[in-house]
Amino acid sequence: MTELPLYATWGFTDSEWGLLVGLPQSVLVAASAATPDSTRKTRAEAEAGVVAISDGRGSASALVAEVANQIVARAGDPELGEDPPVIAPSDPVAYAADVVSRAAEANALLVTKAEQADAETYKHWLVEIAESVVGAASTGGVLGIGGETVTDAERAFRDDLAEALAD
Repeated sequence: MTELPLYATWGFTDSEWGLLVGLPQSVLVAASAATPDSTRKTRAEAEAGVVAISDGRGSASALVAEVANQIVARAGDPELGEDPPVIAPSDPVAYAADVVSRAAEANALLVTKAEQADAETYKHWLVEIAESVVGAASTGGVLGIGGETVTDAERAFRDDLAEALAD
């Protein structure tokens, strides 16, 4: 007899688990791509997102901790200096819309299959990842002076994500 993966014991199929594990990194990429930045600022945003994902390993929610553990195992552990590559979608607006759509799908899935505390913690974690990314580097300004901490496009993505995850 083979042992079931942990997610299967929670009632998730392979594809459902894939959605939950893939979404945090997609949120990171969409939040970073919402406003074009310099390579340095994009790297800072990516690092902030990776740390926020990695921090999920310490969550009181077993679901969030397991998702974060799987992501870090695949993408690298920032605590060990392992940085995943920075991904830049060719069409950031369409990518963000796809991420928001997948977030709504994940929300519906979590409402039906997860414990309420796990569902709420996972959804809050996704918004925290977006917050970390969009707040990591200011946009505009000269030599780091001035500019916007969070642009309208970044704010719109974060707000759309939060709305898609609302019950």
